[in-house]
Amino acid sequence: MPRRVRPPRWLDLRLVLGVLLVLVSVLLGARVVGAADTTVPVWAASGDLAAGTLLSGGDLVAVDVRLDDAAGRYLSTSTRPEGRTLARAVGAGELLPGSVLEDVPELRRLALPVQAGWVPPGLARGQIVDVYAVADAAAGATGVADGAVTPVVLGAPVQAVTGRTDGVLSSAATTVQVVVSVGADDAAAVLASVGGRPLVVVVHDSVDVAAPSAGTVPAAGTVPSVATPPGVAGPTG
Repeated sequence: MPRRVRPPRWLDLRLVLGVLLVLVSVLLGARVVGAADTTVPVWAASGDLAAGTLLSGGDLVAVDVRLDDAAGRYLSTSTRPEGRTLARAVGAGELLPGSVLEDVPELRRLALPVQAGWVPPGLARGQIVDVYAVADAAAGATGVADGAVTPVVLGAPVQAVTGRTDGVLSSAATTVQVVVSVGADDAAAVLASVGGRPLVVVVHDSVDVAAPSAGTVPAAGTVPSVATPPGVAGPTG
C-alpha cells in the first residue's frame, strides 16, 4: 500500500528546539563579549610634558583602556583639563591621573626675548630649560664684553615658542619669544636679573626635573656649572 505523505509542519518540535539553541548561543556570546570589553576612554599625554606645563588640547590624546576599579583615578574624556597646570612631569603616552592636577603652586608666565641663534633647535612647549644672561659682544651685548654669565631662571617649563623662522630668511638676529613659567613671587626677580642683556636658553635632556615652583630663580651671585655656549667665555669666579 502506498504511504501517505504528510505535509511539512512549521511547528515541528525539532525545529523549535534548534531555533531556541541558536538564540541562547547568540545571547550568551554577546554577554561574554560585552563583559570582556570593559574599556573606558581616558586622557593620555601626547608627548613629554614638564611640571608646570599649562595643558592645551594638543597635549591630550584619548585612549580606551581597561582599568576596572582603578578607572576613577584617571582623567576621563568627559572632563576638560585644558587650561589646568601639571603638578608633576608626565611622559608621552602616560595616562593622566587626577592627582596630576592637584597641589599646583601659583605660577606666572613670562615672555623672554631671545635671539634665534641662542635658542636650541627643536625647542618646544613642555620642555625644561635654564635661561642665562650673557655679557659678550658676540651675543650683541652692550658695555664691557667680560664674558660673564648670570643665571636668570633654572628648571623652568616652556609654555610656548613664537617668532621662530626657518629657511633662507632666518638669521641669528631674529628675536624668538620663549614663554616660561615661574613662581608668582619670582617674576619680578627674573625680570630684574635680565637687565637688558642678551639671553641664552639651555634645554634639559629630560622633563623629570624637580621644580617645586616650576622655575627656580637662583640666589644672587650664584652661577651653576653649565656647558658654555659657543662664542661665550666661561663664568668668572
